[in-house]
This record gives sequence, C-alpha cells and structure tokens, in this order.
Amino acid sequence: MSQASETAAASSALQPQIEEPARKVKILLVDDTPDNLVSLEAALYTLGEDLVFANSGTEALRHLLEDDFAAVLLDVKMPGMDGFETAELIRSRPRSRHTPILFLTGYKSDEHLFRGYDLGAVDFLFKPIVPEVLRSKVAVFVQLSRNATLLREHAQALREQAAVLQKAEQKFRSLLEAAPDAMVMCRQDGEIVLVNSRTESLFGHSRSQLLGNNIRLLVPDWDYHVQFVPDEDLSCPQPALAGKELTAARKDGSQFPAEITFSPLQTEEGLLITSAIRDITDRKCAEEQIRELNADLEKRVLERTEELLRSNDELAQFAYVASHDLQEPLRTVSIYTQLLAKRYQGQLGGDADLFVEYITGNARRMELLIRDILDFSRVDSRGNEHFTATSCDKALDEALSNLRSRIEESGAVIRRDPLPAVMGDPIQLTRVFQNLISNSIKYRSRVPPQIAVTAQSRGNEWLFTVEDNGIGIEPEYAEKVFGIFKRLHVRGEHPGNGMGLAICKKILGRHGGRIWVESALGKGSKFRFTLPKAN
Repeated sequence: MSQASETAAASSALQPQIEEPARKVKILLVDDTPDNLVSLEAALYTLGEDLVFANSGTEALRHLLEDDFAAVLLDVKMPGMDGFETAELIRSRPRSRHTPILFLTGYKSDEHLFRGYDLGAVDFLFKPIVPEVLRSKVAVFVQLSRNATLLREHAQALREQAAVLQKAEQKFRSLLEAAPDAMVMCRQDGEIVLVNSRTESLFGHSRSQLLGNNIRLLVPDWDYHVQFVPDEDLSCPQPALAGKELTAARKDGSQFPAEITFSPLQTEEGLLITSAIRDITDRKCAEEQIRELNADLEKRVLERTEELLRSNDELAQFAYVASHDLQEPLRTVSIYTQLLAKRYQGQLGGDADLFVEYITGNARRMELLIRDILDFSRVDSRGNEHFTATSCDKALDEALSNLRSRIEESGAVIRRDPLPAVMGDPIQLTRVFQNLISNSIKYRSRVPPQIAVTAQSRGNEWLFTVEDNGIGIEPEYAEKVFGIFKRLHVRGEHPGNGMGLAICKKILGRHGGRIWVESALGKGSKFRFTLPKAN
C-alpha cells in the first residue's frame, strides 16, 4: 500500500459513518424472589434492552464471567450470598470493576447505605420500587454504557489511525533516506523541517545544523512561488515541478551546479515544499566535452569539406585540361591514319589494312571518350547563376529536337504528359531528357520503341518517369548502370561509352534530386527521377 493510500485509509476511519440502529445492551437483574424479577422486567421492558435474570449471587457472578453489562440491579437480602458479598466479588474482578451496581432493598438503614457505597454502589432503590424512577435511572446507565462503547471504538480508531500514520511516516522517511538526491523539506519561507542523509554528505552540514535553518544556506537563489489552481487539492502529493538549474554551496564554501525539482504538499501546518537537489557537475562536464567535440568535429568537417571542394575543383580542372590537351595529338593520329589508309590502301599487303582500320576506329572511340569526360567534368562547372525558372516541357522539346533523326530512324513513338516548371539549369535538364530517351532508343527490342514521359506531384518534389518497352535491365544491375563507363553489353551490340546515365545522376544531384531505375530483363525500363518544386 502506498503512503497516500495508507493516509487516506487512516483518515477514512474517522469519517462520519451512516447511522446504524443502536446495539442492545445487557442489564443484569438479581433477586431471589421470582415475583420481584417479574416486576423488574415489567418496569424495564419498554427500554428495549436485553434483560438477564439471576436468582442468586452465585448465578449473577456466572453471568458476569460471560458478558459485560450496562448495569446490575442487585437485591441486598438473599440467602447464601447476600448482595453486599456479591458486590464485593463483582468489584474484585477487573472486567466488572466499573460495572454500575444499583442495590435493591426493603430496609432503609444508614449502615446499609455506607456499606453499599463503600463497595462501589452507584445508587440505592427502596422497595416498593416506583417503575418510572427505576426506568429513568437505568436508562441513564444504559446511555452511559453506549457512550463508553463509542469512546472505546473511537479510541481504537485513533490508535489504528496513529499506527497507519506512523507506518506511512516511517515509509516516507525510508524513501527519503534511500533517495540518491539530497532531499530537503522546508516551509514556504525556506525554513528547513526535514533532510535526508544525502543532504549531509553532499553539503557537509549535519542534520542538527540544517533543521530550523533556511534552505538558502544551501541554495542561495532558491525560490518557490505557489501557483494555485481552482479546485486543486493541495493536501494530496502534487506532481514534481520541472527542475531548475541553480548554484549550490557547500559548508566549506565551494560551489557546484545543481538541478532542483520541487514537490509541494499542503498540510495542517501550512505548505511544505520538498526540494530534490542533484549535483550535476559531471553532467555539465560531459555537456561541455560534447560541445567541444561537436565544435571540433564541425571544424574538421568544414576543413575536410573545403579540402574535398578544392580537390574536386582541381580534379575537374585536371580532367578538363587533360581531356582538352589529349584531343590535339589524338586528332593528329586520326588524320594521319586516315591519310595513310587513303594513300596506301591495298598496297601494304598482309593485315596492314585491318590494322589501319583498328587504329582509325579506336582513335574515333578515344575521341568520343574524351568528349564524354569533358561533358562529365563540366556538369559542376556551371554556377548557380544558370539556375532559373525552367519549363520541363521546353527542355523535353529541345531534347526531342536534338534526337529527331534517331527517333525517325527507329520509328519511336513518344507519348508525353504536361510537365511542370522547376528551378534549374535548362541546358542540363535538356541533357537529362536527351540521355534517357536516347538510351530507350538505343536499347530497344525488335519492336519499335514506345516511350512515355510523365510527371506527378509528390510532397515537395516532382516525380518524373521515362518509361520504355526496351530490352530491360536485370535488377541486380539497377545501381551499377549509373556508374562512370559502366556498360552491360559488348560494344558491338550497342555503341556508347557508358557515360550517359552517370551524367544524368550528376546533373540531378546538382539540382537536389535523385534518379533510379525499375526494370526487369525483357520487360522494359522505368527511369524515375525527382526535382524539387519551384518556390
């Protein structure tokens, strides 16, 4: 059971209960004359209580051993054991020591009165007894008995409540002592009323030094403002309020960063605030180390990025210069080889003509390779000033115009949907459409190419698709086809250097997009690429 539920259980023990019918009490009537007992019964019947009868003192004592009685009506003169002897024995037993005894006697004697009162009698009733007087006097003792029973029950409830509260307090103190943080309970003005052992070890003050002192001795800037919410019951433990970071001070004067969490509780003595104080020195050091590491990492990333950019610029410049410088000697080789073939064709004998053809063909291939390298290196050389609002419809028109002869030669049918406008480099976007449609024509099947160009909106970007009915690509090569000089077929089957898709990937990456292919062998291909929507 939790501390709150135990306290609630103890409180409910004293809550007003629904009234129940009064329990009957027992009244003992002792007389050796049966007629007298009948008279007593008739007089007391209207009280509605349990009447118990005894014909002798011995029988009366036996009843008193078994039950408690609100009152005992005891005849003085009885054979064997008279009323006084019986009363003396009743008073000698702890259980019946305080049971009211009313003597019934037909003799009015001072000696009897003195002896009866000395034995603890509460009253004398003289025969003949008046029923109304008897009834009223007995009714008083019946009510006293009921009140005594209620007092005993309330006393028991109080003892049970005290036990529950004591148990709850012990559990609370145990939890407080087991807490890993310094726990300081104080009043709203800061007066400390309770601390745990962790507070002593953390701050260096003994418990006796802290009790009655102000919490600002430990946390100089400690402050708590009560924020009352309508209909809020502050007598129940409230949720802990978000922690604050303050500076705490030890007894030796040293300071450390602390995180403090507040838990208010309204009590009969006023508002009590429990402050959980945690030393966060290690956490602060770790945070500072992380900040330093992040700063160092950012610096290193920036330096590395600058190095990569510089390296890329140098590499692009090298590729451009190398490719440009290679063209001149290659052109010379190609021209003189062609002159050699023209002048001495069929005169050199042997395999000379075949060798000349090899040289001419490879020189032409080398020239195409150099041109593709130049194209690839120039992708990043065009600055952002070339980016403008570009109609993809116009870019596609330009690409189809450049491919007109190949489209007519292959019998390709182009189907297109309206395309959106984007922010981009119009020349490079034209190159993307041109390369993809050129690939669809190049890698066609035996039937005329059917090519569809579409676009659809998807979030903050446009998704373009160039779909064909060509020979397709095996899924395992879906990533490799975008590499530099990557070819899936021998040169005799399909001409080219494998640079077209690599250039497309680089152009789209520069535009903040990406490209991939969905295909299967013999099922055609769907080249998909994205471009951000124009702002």
